[in-house]
Amino acid sequence: MAKGFNMSTRKDISVAVVGLGWMGQAHSRSLIRIPTLFPNRKFNPILKVCADFDSYRGKQAIDDFGFERATTDWNEAVTASDVDAVWVCAPNMLHIPIIKAASSAGKVVFSEKPIGGKPEQTIEAFEIAKKNKTFTGVGYNYLWAPLVLHAKKMIASGELGEIIHYKGRFFSMYGSDELGLLSWRFKFDQAGYGVSSDILSHSVSLAQFLIGDIAEVVGMRETTIKQRPLPTGNSSHYSRGNIGDPTGEVENEDFASMLCRFKNGATGTFETSRTVVGPESENMFEIYG
Repeated sequence: MAKGFNMSTRKDISVAVVGLGWMGQAHSRSLIRIPTLFPNRKFNPILKVCADFDSYRGKQAIDDFGFERATTDWNEAVTASDVDAVWVCAPNMLHIPIIKAASSAGKVVFSEKPIGGKPEQTIEAFEIAKKNKTFTGVGYNYLWAPLVLHAKKMIASGELGEIIHYKGRFFSMYGSDELGLLSWRFKFDQAGYGVSSDILSHSVSLAQFLIGDIAEVVGMRETTIKQRPLPTGNSSHYSRGNIGDPTGEVENEDFASMLCRFKNGATGTFETSRTVVGPESENMFEIYG
């Protein structure tokens, strides 16, 4: 144990997790592992309440992760008097009302990216948090990878010289199967934009962390799989339908690319796809000085 560490100073933080799909379960699993992974931590996460429209998921989360209670009403969870911090893991277009309610209730807010389904919603979330002086966090987990931090040190030290170009790419196969179900990720009213929000946002966050703010951008988007089987029951974008199943239209993009110029004059190129076959999940960048 670290010298001078006093266990009596450790604080309990009661958490509400909203959305119990793949990401909500991943965060819940991580929260309960904190005591094991960080013995010198200054807080203990208490999984107080979880919320999901599907009551079965809530009951399962109580059994799997130890939540004290579950509800199908996210507003009840985020405004509860015994909750200190809210984890927003719901579909993108629900981010703003959840963030607004949690922020207004004085909670700490951690939200998964991309903070809303559209750029104007991201700005709205920023203004809400600024107005309420909310302590916030966003799920750009790659920023803290040792390789990324090492690259940042190399740039700051001048080891790479003047940075003139950045290349970012994030390819994923999660949407490559044409029989993959038409989950919320493929519907604009629930997800907003597609791969540009879901995956490209990671690449942009890395670029701005390493190189600086982006000043100019031009891009293109394309939907490569136009129709997908309709979901039935409790399913996700990893679930698969069958040939001949009823289908619905994909409403956002499978592929996106862009050219940009950073404020410091460096140029950048980015590409991302959820329907390529090959790299299951490939997040990479190249920096040229």
